[in-house]
Parts: sequence; C-alpha cells; structure tokens
Amino acid sequence: MQHKRNLRSLIAALLLSTSVVAACGGGDGGPSGSTVDKPTAISSFGANVVDQWNKLGADTILQPAASSGTPEERMPVHDLDMATLNIAMYDALAAITGTYQPFMATITQDAALSSMSPELAVHGAAYTVLSTLFPARSVTYKAFYDAAVAGADAGGMASAQFGSGVARQVLALRSNDGRWTPLAAYVPGSAPGEFRGTNPVNRARPSVRPFFLRSADQFRPSGPPALASAEYTADLLETKSMGTAASSPRTEGQTENARFHTEPPPLFWTRNFRQFATSRPTLVDNARLMAMLWATQADATTACFEAKYHFNFWRPTSAIRLADTDGNPATEPDAQWAPIVPTPNHPEYPAAHACLAGAFAAVLERAFGTKQITFSLTSTVTGSTHTFNSTEEMVRSIQDARVDGGMHFRTSTQHGASLGQSVTQAANGRFLAINP
Repeated sequence: MQHKRNLRSLIAALLLSTSVVAACGGGDGGPSGSTVDKPTAISSFGANVVDQWNKLGADTILQPAASSGTPEERMPVHDLDMATLNIAMYDALAAITGTYQPFMATITQDAALSSMSPELAVHGAAYTVLSTLFPARSVTYKAFYDAAVAGADAGGMASAQFGSGVARQVLALRSNDGRWTPLAAYVPGSAPGEFRGTNPVNRARPSVRPFFLRSADQFRPSGPPALASAEYTADLLETKSMGTAASSPRTEGQTENARFHTEPPPLFWTRNFRQFATSRPTLVDNARLMAMLWATQADATTACFEAKYHFNFWRPTSAIRLADTDGNPATEPDAQWAPIVPTPNHPEYPAAHACLAGAFAAVLERAFGTKQITFSLTSTVTGSTHTFNSTEEMVRSIQDARVDGGMHFRTSTQHGASLGQSVTQAANGRFLAINP
C-alpha cells in the first residue's frame, strides 16, 4: 500500500507540474454542483409498463444477430435500439400528459389526448418499435402486448394506436441510421503511438447518425498526450505498475473492481439502467429519465468511437512493450508485460467506459438535482454489487477499473468522462432539462 501511495503521489506531482487539464472541461469526469449532507437514495415507486417494456426490449435486442431479416435483426446495437424504444414511449406519454415536449415526434396537441390511456399508449409505442425492428423475435414480446390490449374498449385501442403512430414517426427518423456503413479494410498502425489491433470492432460507429448531437465529432477531445510529455510518462507508469497481471501494488479490492467492469456493456447497462425506470413518482418522468439515459448513452458511444478512430492511439500493452520506440527517455520497455484483464479490440483514447459513465452521471445529476445519490450496480462477472453514494464516486470507480485493469491510461479516462458529460449537456439543451 505504501508503494501504491508513493506511485499516486508521483503521478499527481507530474500532472501538476505540467498543468494538465482534461479536455472538454471537467477533469474529474463530471459537472460541478453543490453537495448535500445526506445522499438521495434511489428507490422504487413500483412496477410500471415502461420498466416492463425495457425488460422485454433488452430480451429482444440482446439476442444473437441473425443471418437475414431487418437491418436491426442482422446487426442489433443495444444502445441505439434501446434509445429508439424509450424515446417512442416517452414521446407518446409527453404528448398525452402535456408535461413536457416530445424528443423527436411532432404531435399536434388537442383535447382528445387528455382522455387517452397512458399505459396503452406505451404498449402501442413499444410494440410498434420492436415489431418493426425485430419482427422475427415476436415470441419475446407479442404475448405481452396482446394481453395488454385484450378487452380494451374503443378508447383504449385508440390510445394504443396513438402510441403506435408516435413510434412510427420516431422509427422513420431513425431509419438507415448508419450502422451498416461500408468500410475499407483496416490497416494496423506501425508508428509509435498507433493502435496495433487487427480487425478492430465498432469501426462503423462514427458513421451512425446521432440522436441529438450535430455531428459525431461535436465534442471530439483534444487528444492523448504527446509521447515525450510528463503527462504521458505519468500515465504509462501508473498503468504499467497498477495494471499488470504480474506482481503489482494493486489490492484485491482494486482487482475485483477491474473485473467488475469487464461485463459486456450491452448486458451490464440494460440490466442496471432498469432500476431507474421505477425511480420517479410518475410514469412520464420514468419514461423521460429512461429516454435521456439511452439517448445519451447512444450519442456518447458514437462520439467516443469517432474520437477513438480519429486518434487511433495505442493500448498500454503496445505502449509498454514498445516503450523503447516512443522517444521518451523516462519510459522503459517490458516485452513481457500483460494486463490483468483482457483488452478490448479498439483504440485506447478516449476510454469508452468513461465516456458512458460521464454521460450516465450527468443524466442522474439533472434528474435528481444533486451529485449525492445512493445507487447500486451489479456485475455478472464478479457476482457482486457495488453501491455508490455519489455520481462522482461511480465515475471514479470506472476510471480506476480501466487503469487498474491495464486497459487504459488515466488521461483517457478523464477525457472520456468529460466527453460524456458534454454529450448530456447537449441533450439537456436540445431536448429541455429533465427538471423543468
């Protein structure tokens, strides 16, 4: 532990000496805000149809890709498809309640809306999204919809049809979203600092049309530090020491945290976000929160991968093993170095987990009016539950996990979290604040 404290102190001194500031504004990964003495605990107001359709949506979308069918059946993308589902449900509810403006659909307000059933409108919207995108997977969701509308009177069916019409608007705006953009063969880098992976994943993601960003590069960060800089030196020394599979000052708790956050994001986020589908007192507010969570996750992912493939920065494994080529006399190569957990096959900068954590934190802060929020996340990799008393604590946990796991550099996690925060701020301005 003493070695760990000394290492962190050395890194802090190096960073201060070079006046390092994270790109995009907040170096700590979250927006500024006041604190309160007692955190706000996330609680449940009971099951509702938004929560139920989020479960059905995840069960539908997370099935393996098919060899034929709709573009979504052949290439399901959990955050894009979950965002479409939740926006359709929210837009229908926003129109019926008149509480907020819809995110995407254009709806003329009239007196008939106030007499519609919010629940049946949600059923109509959700069913239309899933049956349009994933018609071959209807066994997952059709029975639930049929049971919901069974015995509905004319007014109830009109409500479901209204929700369906809203969904069709959202679907039209999201059609041909870019997930099938053709790409030239990827050529791995060979120069110092260039990513060495072959056939990396998510290369088409920068071509996906955002939900609300003006462009995928709207919040592109400033880039990784120069290889000869003190900031890069500090980054490499920290990851080299903390993230190695061999002897390390990393504690058992830090190792567990690194493994905790290696669950595949589609499984991790669809499960953990569901707690927020019941966390608000009204159906429309639950739908609004879920729509914001998924829309910001989608656009943060798109923005993050645009930056990844723009900078094409090497992973710690390459950086440490090839340190004798980086032109930095303060770094020493270790040809046998390996990370404690597997490294994803895409460029290092910025850290995608941090991009998503920054966006997630900023949405919660706006929904609940504080950073001091108590909530838990679970991981099937470790079978454990991590409880956080603030959004900042959650972001730091994910940043530390990517460094202590040997997958990322510290600067990458800071810039990623700031990018995610900026994405949520854009959503807030474009679609109104969650708290009106």
